[in-house]
Amino acid sequence: MQGTKRADIKIGTKVKVVQKQDQRSGKLTEGVVSKILTNSMTHPHGIKVMLESGIVGRVKEIAGE
Repeated sequence: MQGTKRADIKIGTKVKVVQKQDQRSGKLTEGVVSKILTNSMTHPHGIKVMLESGIVGRVKEIAGE
């Protein structure tokens, strides 16, 4: 599932994000959402979240609960 809709992402959801420095390479980092940082309902590049590890990135894939 794509990570462009805020309604699809909940705290505790396992996701794959792309960090700012990895946008060119497209390297994904997997983790669990601890905070949703995007306020709008959708975002074309993915909803920005903070993972439990402290990493901030845009959601590219939702792995599931």
